Amino acid sequence: MSLVNYATREITCKIVYYGPGRSGKTTNLHYIYGQVPSDRKGQMVSLATQTDRTLFFDFLPLDLGTISGFTTRFQLYTVPGQVYYQTTRKLVLQGADGVVFVADSQSRQLDENIESLQDLHANLAEHSVDVRTTPLVLQYNKRDLPPDLLLPTATLEDALNFRGVPSFEADALHGPGVFETLRAVSELVLRKLGASKGA
Repeated sequence: MSLVNYATREITCKIVYYGPGRSGKTTNLHYIYGQVPSDRKGQMVSLATQTDRTLFFDFLPLDLGTISGFTTRFQLYTVPGQVYYQTTRKLVLQGADGVVFVADSQSRQLDENIESLQDLHANLAEHSVDVRTTPLVLQYNKRDLPPDLLLPTATLEDALNFRGVPSFEADALHGPGVFETLRAVSELVLRKLGASKGA
């Protein structure tokens, strides 16, 4: 749920990066954090274990400038992908204005991608959020790996993108597709916010 502060003329929106473990959610945020000028970002909070998996979430407040006289801030979160962090995923997802689903493009990860997407839908439904109207963007990550390890993008689209939402190939480690994904979900969130304010 976007927070609109009329006194300070600020809008704060929450975007959650969702997906299976090790799909590249945290890597997306690290790349964004490294590229955004310091006056446009807050501190990045990352809770990781020795094996470098996000246990709770990453949080990166991002200032995207002024829109219609309001300063717009996006708070980017990631959820832990591992199955046993179900409760944490639910909590982090609460109040999300938009979701980026980060899929692992490797052939051996298809079942995990499908399971994680079903988990996302179930958790949104549990928060009484209409999945069909939630701003959602799909990212097919790890496209930099050798082709023999990867599923064709068309196969991923068939398996995951039944809503026909914007989707992007990405290499979160090196940057291709990262900002395109963020821009697309930000635009969807702001469009929905504009529509609800005009209603």
